[in-house]
Amino acid sequence: MANPTIAIVGRPNVGKSTIFNRIAGERISIVEDTPGVTRDRIYATGEWLGREFSIIDTGGIDLGDEPFMEQIKHQAEIAIEETDVIIFVASGREGVTDADELVAKILYRSKKPIILAVNKVDNPEMRNDIYEFYALGLGDPFPISGSHGLGIGDVLDEAVKHFSTEIEEEDEGTIKFSLIGRPNVGKSSLINAILGEERVIVSDIEGTTRDAIDTHFESEDGQKFLMIDTAGMRKRGKVYESTEKYSVMRAMRAIERSDIVLMVLNAEEGIREQDKKVAGYAHEAGRGIIIVVNKWDTLKKETNTMRDFEEEIRDEFQYLDYAPIIFVSAVTKQRLNKLPELIETVSMNQNLRIPSALLNDVVMDAIAINPTPTDKGKRLKVFYATQVAIKPPTFVIFVNEEELMHFSYARFLENQIRKAFTFEGTPIKIIPRRRK
Repeated sequence: MANPTIAIVGRPNVGKSTIFNRIAGERISIVEDTPGVTRDRIYATGEWLGREFSIIDTGGIDLGDEPFMEQIKHQAEIAIEETDVIIFVASGREGVTDADELVAKILYRSKKPIILAVNKVDNPEMRNDIYEFYALGLGDPFPISGSHGLGIGDVLDEAVKHFSTEIEEEDEGTIKFSLIGRPNVGKSSLINAILGEERVIVSDIEGTTRDAIDTHFESEDGQKFLMIDTAGMRKRGKVYESTEKYSVMRAMRAIERSDIVLMVLNAEEGIREQDKKVAGYAHEAGRGIIIVVNKWDTLKKETNTMRDFEEEIRDEFQYLDYAPIIFVSAVTKQRLNKLPELIETVSMNQNLRIPSALLNDVVMDAIAINPTPTDKGKRLKVFYATQVAIKPPTFVIFVNEEELMHFSYARFLENQIRKAFTFEGTPIKIIPRRRK
């Protein structure tokens, strides 16, 4: 089930980012312990009144050298296309401007719920300045102050009213996956090739309230799949498709809704920074990951071409050493028939539960090979391990003190657990907890 999405729209310098950071809260401070993982500041998750939602700051989507008014227009269009509720921010200091009127006109046609927030109303005397904003025809303006955090709760109360209360029916046995990767790595031809191979398409269903279309199909062994947001991938020629932040944002939305992510690389172009960013997000989100190298048919092969490319991938994505790599071609259909069964394997590993007795045997053997570390004269003691969750498999290890479990030792234990149970394609989490 996708979280509802809010977009923040408005001309530059009205304080959109301040409001975005307020709503996203501390969630956005980046935890940089995974190499290659950075968060894009235009997309975050927040929570209000117990409802989780995603939030997008369209101001962060920079569309190249377009003129000022064009930029604003495109940002408003992205908000309309991608989101459930729009917060339109204007500034109480400057009053209504031409740019505000342009945005209002575009949003007005959208039929989406729009909340008009007048920012920089920092003191009660300024509250009278908000009345001119009624002229925009978008209903009651909400006076707010992003820098002081005033009035933002009222805006969120209003936003939550518009979230859908319907819950999507989740079919337990269906594996949900998406293809992510930069524009032109060949995602749409892969999608068409996969669906061409699996002739049993059930239906294209409207995904969420947006234009995401999800495609159901079954493999020959009767496994049901749901391919997330195939429409977003197939759309061509949009001004924004080529802008990196927009495609990263789209990928993040698809990752959120998937169990497994197919990270598509282009064999001709190799690995780019943007690939790392998106893969890092999928890893952090705990999704299953398969690295798919497309356009393999176009490369001139030497004896070690595949091995060299694989080494380069392992080198660039060190934190994804658990992800299988498959070399395919959408054009010649090379190895495509292996994909559904690989997705099934990763799904099985994501859902694997290890009996505690077996897990503890593995952990104790690991400690025998490589004794626990000491820090300032204190030794880490491991008492017991147990699996507490799946998707991704998550293990709590009871210890004498959490601080003594260093990243490197947790990593060693993870590797030993992987040696025993493979867990190919899925991240696993290890949480040290102090035994009470």
